[in-house]
Amino acid sequence: MDRIVFVIPDMPGGGTERVVALLANEYCRRGIRVTILLFAGSETAYPLCDGIEVVSVGHPSGGRIGERIGRIRRMRRFYRENKGCQIWSFSVMGAVFSAVAALGQRHFVLVSERNDPHQYEHPRIRNLSYRMANVVICQTPDAAKSFPAAIRRKAVVIPNPLELEETVPYEGERQLRIVAVGRLNAQKNHKLLLEAFAVFARKHKAYVLEIYGKGELEEELKSLAGDLGITDRVFFQGFCDHVQEKIRSAGMYVLSSDYEGISNSMLEAMALGMPVIATDCPIGGSKMYIKDGINGLLVPVGDAQALAAAMDRLAGDAAFARQLGAEAAKVKENLAVSRIADRFLTLSEKSEKDRY
Repeated sequence: MDRIVFVIPDMPGGGTERVVALLANEYCRRGIRVTILLFAGSETAYPLCDGIEVVSVGHPSGGRIGERIGRIRRMRRFYRENKGCQIWSFSVMGAVFSAVAALGQRHFVLVSERNDPHQYEHPRIRNLSYRMANVVICQTPDAAKSFPAAIRRKAVVIPNPLELEETVPYEGERQLRIVAVGRLNAQKNHKLLLEAFAVFARKHKAYVLEIYGKGELEEELKSLAGDLGITDRVFFQGFCDHVQEKIRSAGMYVLSSDYEGISNSMLEAMALGMPVIATDCPIGGSKMYIKDGINGLLVPVGDAQALAAAMDRLAGDAAFARQLGAEAAKVKENLAVSRIADRFLTLSEKSEKDRY
């Protein structure tokens, strides 16, 4: 192959962006030429190897047709100038724009579905672009099953990679901190987390809640914390590209999302040996890795009382929490970056051989 081109809107920090950075760095270290093509920004929050080319072909469109057309033209020019490149889209809109931009050209196209397919507003447009891809990577079997048959036939389930060098389980006494990591948007439902913590905090007065991430709901969430009377015990820590080091000694990790693909931050918390509580949300990423009561706790989506009860259970039984964390740490055994990178690469190499 000439090069791998990762297609993504922007890289301001987040689970998908972290996966792209991990894979791109791994391939660069192997001597494979790598480009990250950004079509709606120019930010790169995660460290990238010096040999990785970052190309920005557009800015947020705000719905402007002219901006989108210009973006597609610049993408088409890039693909035409790099005839042997493989297009790996880690974004639905990246897949749509690339399908149009690469019409009439000969490229291997891989699409990585990063979320719950049921949540996308324009499934017909998405499915049309996915049908034009050679391979569709899904994070869970439930995600693959949600597509029409033509896409299911080319779907392969591959989980997220973990950067194992940074995932050394913590063995000291855990601090009275509850942590959450994720973009501050509606999907992550930090409102639920705040409501559950407010119930939990009445009994466990020494605990604090730390939320890592940034997003459009930050001020609204801070206001809610005030309304719930927990402002002095909730800390919004912003984005951190080495968040594992910040959270590794915390007492528990909580994922409160309404839906997810697979939460990378959840997997990283498990690999650190943290007791983890997660909503049992579509499309099954949490239950794919958490066996309730064995290596973590699952709670119903949107149930603040159940979440508060799970937090209370961990806070009240240190031995049980340690047991969950020890089992959770085993999750990393099959998620090394090198192994996941091999699985992506094997698919692309096989498909290219089939085409020629």
